[in-house]
Amino acid sequence: QVQLEESGGDSVQAGGSLTLSCKASIWTGAFSCMAWFRQTPGKEREAVAITQDGEPTTYVDSVKGRFTISQDNDNNNLDLQMNVLQPEDSAIYYCAATYVTRRSTDCGSLGRADFRYWGRGTQVSVSS
Repeated sequence: QVQLEESGGDSVQAGGSLTLSCKASIWTGAFSCMAWFRQTPGKEREAVAITQDGEPTTYVDSVKGRFTISQDNDNNNLDLQMNVLQPEDSAIYYCAATYVTRRSTDCGSLGRADFRYWGRGTQVSVSS
């Protein structure tokens, strides 16, 4: 069974930066999707950034230009570089991954329920 573990969450001031990391016990970039989700109390868990076959494909509008997702398949690692952090970025951030049946599958079209493997989450707190 694939296991995911996040790290890098911290408390920072607005305008600061953090890098979140997710390590998978076993993984390959081929025929796969990986993603960072985030969730705050009372809100739905939302996809922040998604990769397909190891390459970035989608960012939620609110983080475009500030966040960068990257995947190192050889090292089974998924990173999220977060710059110019704002209080509204505060959330628990989750790493997610899934394999797909066809390479033609659009990872950007997948929802929360489509991702089979999940980490436990890491807390990001941004203060003004």
